[in-house]
Formats: sequence, structure tokens, C-alpha cells
Amino acid sequence: MGRERDHDGVRAASDTSIEIDFYYQGRRCRERIKLKPTPTNLKRAAQHRAAILDAIDKGTFDYAITFPDSRRAPQLTALPGRAITVSTYLDGWLERRRPRLKSSTQNGYTRVINGHLIPEFGSRPLADIKRLDIKTWAAGLSAGNKAIANILSVFRAALQEAFEDELIDSNPLAGWVYRKAEPPKESEDVDPFTREEQAAILAALDGQGRNLIQFAFWTGMRTSELIALEWGDVDWLNGTINVRRTLTNAARKTGPETTKTRAGTRTVKLLPPAMDVLKVQNVSTWLKGDEIFQNPRTLERWGGDQPIRKGLWAHALKRAGVRYRYPYQTRHTYASMMLSAGENPMWVAQQMGHSDWGMIRRVYGRWMPDENIQSGGLAVERFWPGKADQNADQSTYFNPKKQSS
Repeated sequence: MGRERDHDGVRAASDTSIEIDFYYQGRRCRERIKLKPTPTNLKRAAQHRAAILDAIDKGTFDYAITFPDSRRAPQLTALPGRAITVSTYLDGWLERRRPRLKSSTQNGYTRVINGHLIPEFGSRPLADIKRLDIKTWAAGLSAGNKAIANILSVFRAALQEAFEDELIDSNPLAGWVYRKAEPPKESEDVDPFTREEQAAILAALDGQGRNLIQFAFWTGMRTSELIALEWGDVDWLNGTINVRRTLTNAARKTGPETTKTRAGTRTVKLLPPAMDVLKVQNVSTWLKGDEIFQNPRTLERWGGDQPIRKGLWAHALKRAGVRYRYPYQTRHTYASMMLSAGENPMWVAQQMGHSDWGMIRRVYGRWMPDENIQSGGLAVERFWPGKADQNADQSTYFNPKKQSS
């Protein structure tokens, strides 16, 4: 093996590799390159070593770029993010955040990371990602601004943590939001059910299914909030119910979670049609479990909004001959009924779990009369013909007619 001494700091390490020996940041480093140790290749390795020593002297040497697969790279590279791929970093970032995320948020982050970010950027070094790269990529996405914003918000949060951990020298998404030109929307996706449609839907249902949908119409609660309700949340004396939890499809295995926002945790006043539901529903579930509403097929808590849509809602609308809309339109129906009756927009916002009434004004403004009559559920009760039970004629429900815009 006399040829090992032909070149300083270079030797044959095996039949298929050559070892380069040098000092960097006060540490002795030995790295192998995959070359058969022939005289020609040993000379090439020596030239490579000489270039490394020159870069070290000039302060331009980057360990991760020169030896990307080295175990020493993360400790010795000038910018540790060059030794980590985007894929590796995002997987670790999500795992670290997982204990602090709700199930639905975890699922959303996972879809963004595995469905968008890793396929596009996964194999690249984390520190090499530039804003122009992201901007060019986002411009080619066949998605609206809201969807793109959701994707970039995940990437922005991950890159911010990488910056704070000194893996990259800056967050390329800090202070920047991508927006592409979009045609103006003709209207918000608000399509409430009329009195006649409500009556037809309820007539097509019975038992617990009917109770759930009537309660949705008259509380404006989200489906995830409705199915997380428990009997302990009801204040019979004051006629209110506390909304403190949600249950999404993603959380069906782990159980109800806290509401997404502080405003979402609220006390909802129960108007007569909603209170009547609870008086009938307690016969079905009061002694059978904590939850107020159960799937009538399984007699267990609903597992999310999908079973309701597929097993209850779609069939009811079909039997009723009512044009299909998502169950979320029951929430829009509630808002339009309250505002058409002259309820105070701020009270409606509180009932629905909004921090202020700005969204109410923007989305439901065309249902608001020029002057509010009363607030706190009193105005809409003027249209409620009296106490009703489950056998009452549902056609007496108030009709949320649109105000002319």
C-alpha cells in the first residue's frame, strides 16, 4: 500500500473508497469518497483535498455542501439547515408539534406537508429554499387564494421555527403573503332554508334525527359543537346551554376537544323550539350517556359530521324534495332568521361564537333591517306562535325571507 503515502492526507480506505483527512474548526475530519483507489483517483482526491483546504483558509468552506451525507455535517456546517432536507425537517417539526395540536389541525397539517410541500421541496436542503422558489411554485397551483394561504401558513410556521433554531438565516415567508388575481365572488356561500323547506325537512325525519336538526336550526351551532354537547352543559333554570367542546371526524377516536377559539366557548340562549327539543330528547338519552344527541342507528355519540351528512341529512332532504345544501346551512338559516327579525347583530355574533359582529355584517348584511327591533332572542319570539311540542305543525316556523339588497 505504498501509494497511500503518495499524497498527504489522502489514502485508500477500501477497494472502492478513498479517505480524505483534514482539520476544520479545530477538529480532525476524515471523510470517504466513493472512488476506486487507483493512482489517478488518488491524485484527484488530493486535488479535492487541496480545494477544501483553500476554501477553509478563505472562509468559504461549507461542510454540508461538500459532504452532504456526512454525520458530522450538522455540527460543522456554517448553516445547519444545509445538512437537513425539507422533508426531514417538516416530518420532525410536525412530530414535535403534534402533542399541542387538535386532531383536526394535525390532519390538516399532515395533508399540506405530505400532499404539497414534501412532493415539491422535500429533497432540497432546508437552507436553500428561497422566496422566489415558493412564489413560482404557488403561482402554478390550481387553487384559490384561501387554499394557497392555508398551505403557505403551515410552511411559514415551520420555517419560522427553523429560523429561531438557527437552522436557516431567515424565514423566506416572513411578512409576505401570496395572492393571485381572482374574479370577484358574486356572493358568499350563504343559502338558508325557508320556513317551508325547514318544515319539509323536519317532516321527513323523526326521533333523535329530527331533534338534532331542529336544534341546529334554532341554535346556529356547528355540527361539531352539536354532537359534543352533554347534558351537563344545559342550564335548565336560565334556559341556556354552554358550548365548550367540539367533535370532528379527525377526533372521533380521541373524543371531544376544546373549541377552536376563545369566542367559540360561549353560552347560547335556548329559544322555545330549541328548548322543546331538549325536553323531548331527554327521554331518549338522559339516562344512557353524557351526550345529548346520539346516532339513532348505533345509540352512541355521533362520530363526526360525515355520518350525519351521509346517514341522515342527505336522505332527509331527498325525501323532503328540498334542494341539497350542506348541513352548515342550518347555521346560516339561524343567522338569517335572527337578523331578519331585527335581533341585535352583536347578540347574534355572540350566540354564534364570533368575537365581534364584523363577519355578521359582511356575510349576513342583506338580512339586516334598517333598524334593530330588540335583542336577546325577544324579537324572533314575536314570530313564534307559542309553545310547541314535537307534534306541532312545523309550518308555523318563522320564514327567513331575504331583505332586498
